[in-house]
Amino acid sequence: MAEPITVDDPDDPRLHDYTGLTDVQLRRRREPAEGLFIAEGEKVIRRALETGHEARSVLMTAKWADVMRDVVEDLAAPVYVVSPELAEQVTGYHVHRGALASMRRRPLPSADRLLSDTGRSTPGADGAPAARRRVAIFEDIVDHANLGAAFRNAAALGVDAVLLTPRCADPLYRRAVKVSMGAVFHVPYARFAAWPEGAETVREHGFVLAALCLSPTSVPLDELAARRPDRLALMLGTEGEGLSPGALRAADTHVRIPMDAGVDSLNVAAASAVAFYATR
Repeated sequence: MAEPITVDDPDDPRLHDYTGLTDVQLRRRREPAEGLFIAEGEKVIRRALETGHEARSVLMTAKWADVMRDVVEDLAAPVYVVSPELAEQVTGYHVHRGALASMRRRPLPSADRLLSDTGRSTPGADGAPAARRRVAIFEDIVDHANLGAAFRNAAALGVDAVLLTPRCADPLYRRAVKVSMGAVFHVPYARFAAWPEGAETVREHGFVLAALCLSPTSVPLDELAARRPDRLALMLGTEGEGLSPGALRAADTHVRIPMDAGVDSLNVAAASAVAFYATR
């Protein structure tokens, strides 16, 4: 059981993990290098712990120490109790959810290893876990809110795994985790070492690569779903430009979501929800 420790000095070195949380560039450098990520809010912290992530420490106000008493009692990590004012001094913003946890990152598998592992698909007739059958490839999505929402869609709609290109945002950045409501902890993911070269690794595992785009050769999403490919990789691109020319060339087929009222495309998170639902 972790005994809560009251801290009243914003410069206390024990609070180092939580300093400057609003500085995106700083946190993007620090967190992977130091092997940590930040979970914000009771539900997200609980989900991180439930999925086996290890806490380095927890920072909370006195009000939340009571709400999360059962969590605190089971932790081996230190729990620091601070005033709301001190929490804001340390983090750089008003921590209205009242609790933050510094969690240890796990090593990411390679894309090849991730696709080789069995996934969440329905077990076969012999009861053995089935191979991953449907994955998402996110290319260069740099907006953390969009990435978090897309991960939440993937978890809700049964996508077996996510593959990220090298320039994609960090799914474990605080805002991405928060928007996903902890779904980033439930969907296995890996990051390609190189892209679009990594597309060949996906193809070698028997996946059809379907690029969501507005190219003249694209077919309606319903048509792709009707083909029922045994293994499908859905490729989604950046918020502004969509998929890169290299990604489009690497794809086996181009797919579009039919639109009305003169709208040519959807936000990438919304498009992912439509694509994941249509190909369930």
